[in-house]
Amino acid sequence: MQPHPNPQWISYAATAVVVMFVLFLRLRRMRQTRPLRLETLWIVPAVMLLVLAASIWEHPPATPLGWLWLALALVVGAGAGWQRGKLMRLTVDPATHRLNQQSSPAALLFIVALILARRGLAFEAEQNGVNVFTVTGILFAFAFGLLAATRAEIYLRAKRLLDAARAA
Repeated sequence: MQPHPNPQWISYAATAVVVMFVLFLRLRRMRQTRPLRLETLWIVPAVMLLVLAASIWEHPPATPLGWLWLALALVVGAGAGWQRGKLMRLTVDPATHRLNQQSSPAALLFIVALILARRGLAFEAEQNGVNVFTVTGILFAFAFGLLAATRAEIYLRAKRLLDAARAA
């Protein structure tokens, strides 16, 4: 009689295959430059802020330490987001003054590393009996900080590039 493979192992393998396929497609698309519209950079952080606010409203941290972790995650996420924003390549077309952006493979690998770290944190929280809602709020705070700071850094740098191109 053959032993059945561990279903958890199959789940991990299937997830790895899907993630690798998505990374392959994303890395291929990164070679292309895309138009950058400064007026729409606020949308993603605004949506994420609503998600964060709803999460905190529904399940606020029960202790001051939980609030401290939430604030710390926001600050660390903002720092990571600022670094991620610096990895994005921005250009200005000299003739039309249109902004373009090109993601860096390093930025994508940075996000993958953050996702893996998040998964490890969630696993550790499960193993140590930490409240899942607290961990979720912390991860939402980190994501909001990451997205908001990335967009802010891109906006500030793109604005400087655009002003310099118009002055030239």
